Amino acid sequence: MAGAFAAVAEAKFVEQKAFRDAMSRLGAAVHVITTDGPSGKTGFTATAVCSVSDSPPTLLICLNRGATSMPILRGNGVFCVNTLRAGDEVVADTFAGRTKVAREARFDTGHQWVTLATGSPVLDSAVVACDCRVIETKTVASHDIYFGMVEAIHQGGPGPALVYHDRLYKQV
Repeated sequence: MAGAFAAVAEAKFVEQKAFRDAMSRLGAAVHVITTDGPSGKTGFTATAVCSVSDSPPTLLICLNRGATSMPILRGNGVFCVNTLRAGDEVVADTFAGRTKVAREARFDTGHQWVTLATGSPVLDSAVVACDCRVIETKTVASHDIYFGMVEAIHQGGPGPALVYHDRLYKQV
């Protein structure tokens, strides 16, 4: 496996379809990751988001190196993790490219966007949004892992979050 981690021994692994099926069974919050800066503005839907540390406050996100958003995110060096609330399935599908909305028009679909510390778009209706500056990037297999130090947080109002489980949107 290409990447930053050295293999300890000859690894055996499951087939890609079996792995994808297994991962679909893990419920995960749905996020729209956004960035804006000298390399442009973009956003994409992701469930591969995780807290790393609270000292300093750090998150990680994973993005396929073949994604059209990858060079923009890498060039800007900032991102915002917008955790969607229940009922935001259209936002999730729009930023996942499942609708007919063009990439450059995704931010113009009637939702209010603000900015915090980094200038990355923050969805005003998000359950929570963490505005981050990239502090490290690791390459593992087909993805880059971006570690971001949280510079600002937007707390949305109370209410259930949108979760993706068993290839369906659900609320928690």
